[in-house]
Amino acid sequence: MKNGIRRAGTRDWPRVRELLVLAELPVNDLAAERMGDFLVWVGGDGSPGAAIGLERYGEVALLRSLVVAQASRGAGLGSRLVAELEDVARTDGLHELWLLTNDADGFFAKLGYRVVNRADAPKAVQGSPEFSSICPASAILMMKKLA
Repeated sequence: MKNGIRRAGTRDWPRVRELLVLAELPVNDLAAERMGDFLVWVGGDGSPGAAIGLERYGEVALLRSLVVAQASRGAGLGSRLVAELEDVARTDGLHELWLLTNDADGFFAKLGYRVVNRADAPKAVQGSPEFSSICPASAILMMKKLA
């Protein structure tokens, strides 16, 4: 990885969980064992200051839990993490990334994600805990095809 971004490990879970809780993002279905599908940006203090994850369903995945610590916002970390995650997804043979958001649709639209009707999501994504119960029905569904 580059620019201080690396794959997360189980040791990163406490800090990633803290970042997600502070950002009021869901943590109920996440655990240390899921950190293998996360990337983290590590700041000067050696601990994660930003994170993003994948939740895989065959050839598609949910983009999960993009979070950047308040003190590190505005430096382009979110965009860099999304780009790195997309590279990982392509390398791993994924064809589409899906996400649910309450308020970051403008950010993701700038990165090539488009709003999609919830009924058009793949069945596996619709059956995910995030889609079916964690995120409210009012959350905006977006997707991006990976080239």
